[in-house]
Amino acid sequence: MSSHHIVREKQEPALLVLGLDTFDAELLGQLLEWSPTVITTPATAEQINAYGIKIDLVVADALEPETQSDVKLIAAGGGSTVETALNYLIAADYSAVNIVTDEFKLGDFLFYADKINLVIFCRNKKIFPVTSGFSKWKPAGERVELLSAATGITTEGLTAESEAVYITTADGFYTLQFEEPFLFVAEEI
Repeated sequence: MSSHHIVREKQEPALLVLGLDTFDAELLGQLLEWSPTVITTPATAEQINAYGIKIDLVVADALEPETQSDVKLIAAGGGSTVETALNYLIAADYSAVNIVTDEFKLGDFLFYADKINLVIFCRNKKIFPVTSGFSKWKPAGERVELLSAATGITTEGLTAESEAVYITTADGFYTLQFEEPFLFVAEEI
């Protein structure tokens, strides 16, 4: 027996590709498994085309002549690529986006942490915002980094290696409690 899944448009996270220089092709394949809406920049479009991946949207002021024929333009309009793409996705009622980038700047994502589910892949890290009380199962010895400031932080299942870096103490759940509305966390992938 086989199971068939009907995937509704916008049910799966969109995929915003800002850079592929430090990203594993196998993981990219996993992110593309459910045929997400693919958004990129002209600079990264060439790399994506080389992989044979269909691009849906490009954030730019104009489309390059060699752009795939059915690609739509999201006009940058002076805003940053991240800001333009995330504002577009929110306005189009996407609930989540996976972002692949070669460089992570926390300030690009802080405003959006409570507006759309973000998962950012940068180099060997998976970065995402969490709310207080967040709990996740991880094997022992895994590294968890706190990327944004947190006051009143308490943890379970973690040992502090430094002020913002923790190691899971055993196979099992770790938990984070803090006072801010959200906190950005990075895990190794």
